Amino acid sequence: MSLFYYAIVFLPFIGCLIVGLWGGRLGARGSEFITCSLVVIAALLSWGAFISVAFSDNDALRISLLPWLASGRLHCDWSLRIDTLTAVMLVVVTTISALVHIYSIGYMHHDASRPRFFAYLSFFTFMMLVLVTSDNMVQLFFGWEGVGLASYLLIGFWYQKPAANAAAIKAFIVNRVGDFAFLLGVFGIFVIFGTVGFDDIFAKMLTGQYADKFYFLHWQFSGQKALDVVCILLFIGAMGKSAQFLLHTWLPDAMEAPTPVSALLHAATMVTAGVFMVARLSPLFEHAPIALLTITAIGAITAFFAASVALVQNDIKRIIAFSTCSQLGYMFVALGIGAYGAAIFHLFTHAFFKALLFQGAGSIIHAVSDEQDIRRMGGLRKYIPATYWLMIIGTLSLTGFGIPGTFFGTAGFFSKDAIIEASYGAGGALAHSAFWLLVIAALFTAFYAWRLIFMVFHGKPRAPVDIMHHVHEAPPVMLVPMVLLAVGALFAGVVFLPYFFGAEYQLFWNGALFVSADNNILQQLHFVPLWVQWAGFAVMAAGFAAALLFYIIAPALPAQAARLLSPLYKFLLNKWYFDELYNFLFVRTAFAAGLFLWKIVDIKIIDGLGPGAIAARVAAVTDRVARLQTGYLYHYAFAMLIGVTAFITWIIFGSLN
Repeated sequence: MSLFYYAIVFLPFIGCLIVGLWGGRLGARGSEFITCSLVVIAALLSWGAFISVAFSDNDALRISLLPWLASGRLHCDWSLRIDTLTAVMLVVVTTISALVHIYSIGYMHHDASRPRFFAYLSFFTFMMLVLVTSDNMVQLFFGWEGVGLASYLLIGFWYQKPAANAAAIKAFIVNRVGDFAFLLGVFGIFVIFGTVGFDDIFAKMLTGQYADKFYFLHWQFSGQKALDVVCILLFIGAMGKSAQFLLHTWLPDAMEAPTPVSALLHAATMVTAGVFMVARLSPLFEHAPIALLTITAIGAITAFFAASVALVQNDIKRIIAFSTCSQLGYMFVALGIGAYGAAIFHLFTHAFFKALLFQGAGSIIHAVSDEQDIRRMGGLRKYIPATYWLMIIGTLSLTGFGIPGTFFGTAGFFSKDAIIEASYGAGGALAHSAFWLLVIAALFTAFYAWRLIFMVFHGKPRAPVDIMHHVHEAPPVMLVPMVLLAVGALFAGVVFLPYFFGAEYQLFWNGALFVSADNNILQQLHFVPLWVQWAGFAVMAAGFAAALLFYIIAPALPAQAARLLSPLYKFLLNKWYFDELYNFLFVRTAFAAGLFLWKIVDIKIIDGLGPGAIAARVAAVTDRVARLQTGYLYHYAFAMLIGVTAFITWIIFGSLN
C-alpha cells in the first residue's frame, strides 16, 4: 500500500529528473512521452486512491518516508497523510496535470525548449502533491514554497520576453509578502502548540492543552486572540497564493506564461493551495472567529472585484484569469462561513471547467496565429466548431447553468449555488452581505463569460484576412483532453454533490474536514427561502440576456456605454488602479529609497566622509610623498643640503639661547 502512494507522489518527480537531466539526449518526443506517461499513471492511481479512501470508513492513513528535522523541541518526519481531503486533491492535481501534459504536446509543438517545459510541468505537479499530502506544517511550507518556485519558472518560461520576466518576478515578490506572514503563522503554531504535526495540533486544540499566549512584534495576544492572530497570518499567506483581494495583482500578469501553464496553475495547483490549507487547518480556524470573518469579507470582496474587472477586459486569457480570481473568492466565502465541504466541492468542479476554458482559449489562440485580443476575433464558430462547443460547455458550467431543485445542471451550478445558499443560510450581517456580493458577482460572471463567447465566435470576423485564411481546428492531441474536461464540467456536480456537501457528507469526509457542534450549515440549507435558491439562476439568465443584447442584437451599445460611463469604464479597465497604486506606494518608494542609499549614503557619506574618505586622504598623501622619490641625484643632494642648513641653523640659534 505504501508503494501505491509513493508512486502517486514521486512519479512526476522522476519524470522531472529524467527529462531535466537528460532531456537534450532524449529529445522533445522522448521527453513528452516520459513525463506524460508517468503523470497519467499517477492520475490513474489517484482515482484508485480516491475510491478506496473516500468511500470507506477507514481512518486517515499516515505513511512515514524518513526523519526530516530534529532540533530542540522541533521534531517532524516527511510523512504522507492520506484522508478524503488528500484523496480529492490528488485526483484534482494529477488529473488536470495529466490532461495539461497531453494538451501541451500539441500546443507547444513548435517550441524548441519542450524538454525544459515538460520538466517544469512535472516539477510543478510534484510540489503540489508534496503540499496536499503533508502531515505537518513544515512539509506544508516546503510544498508551499515549491509551487511558488515552479510558478516562477513556468510564468517566465519564455525568458526572452521582457514581459514574461517581469510577470514572473512580480508573482514571486507578491507571493513573498504573503509567504512571510504565512511563515510567521507557522512559527506562531509552534509557539502555541509546541508541535508542527497536524494530529498533535488538532488533539491539543480539542483538549485545550496549548499555550494561550502569542507574541507578535511587541504585542502580546492571549487566549482567543492568539489563535485569531495566528490564523489571520496563515490566511494572509493564502491571500498571496490564491490571489485574493490586495494580493491579487500577480495573477493577470501570469498570463505571460504558455496557456497550458495557465490551465494547470489556475485549475489545480498554485491558486488552490490557499483553499486547501484553510480546509486542512479547519479545526484551528473553527476556533478563530475573527479570522473566519476576515476570510468571509476578503472572499466576498474578491469575488465581486474580480468579476467587475473581467466585464471590460479584452485579452481572452486575462478574462479567464480574473474569473479564476472571482471563483476563488467564492471558495473562501464558503470557508469563512464554515461550509468547508462546499468550498472543496467548488474547488473540485472549478478544476474541470476552468482548465477546459483555458485549454479552449489556447485552442483559439493557436487557431488565430497567437492573437489574444477578442476585439480582433469574431465569426470563428464555423472555423473551429469543436472548440466552440467545448467552450460553450465550459461557459455553461462557469455561469452555473442548471434548474434549482432538480438534478439538471452543470458542475458549476451545483457547487456555486451551494455556496450562495450557504452564505445566506449562515446568518449574520457579514454573511448576508457576502451573499449579495456573490449574487452580483454571478451576474457579472454570466455577462463577461457570454461576452467572450459572442465576441470570439459570433458576428463578422474582425481578424485580418491573412489570419482568417490560416484559422484551423486544434489537433486531436489538444481536443481529447478538452473533451474529457468537458465531461467533468457537465457531470462532476450532480455525481458528487451528495458526498461533498449533501446527505453523505459526514461519511464521505470522515473527519478530514472539521465542523464544530454549533456549526449546522447543512441543516440551515433546508430553511433557505425559495427566492434564494432561484437567485443564482435569475442573475445567470439576466447576464446572458444582457450580453446577448450588447454583442448580438445591438452591437453598438458597448461603445456607447463606454463613452457614457467613461470614468467607470476606465476604472474597471485599469483593474481599479491597483497596479498604479502599488507602483506609487511601494515600487517608486523602493526605487527612491535605493537611489537615496546609493547616491547619498553610499557615495557622499560612506565614500565621501567615512572609511572610504580616510583611505582616499591617505592615498593622496602617500601619492604626494611618492612624488618626492624622483630618482635624480641632484634632487637628493639638494634635499640633503636643505636639511644640513636647517640643522646648523637650529644648532646656532640653540647655542645663543
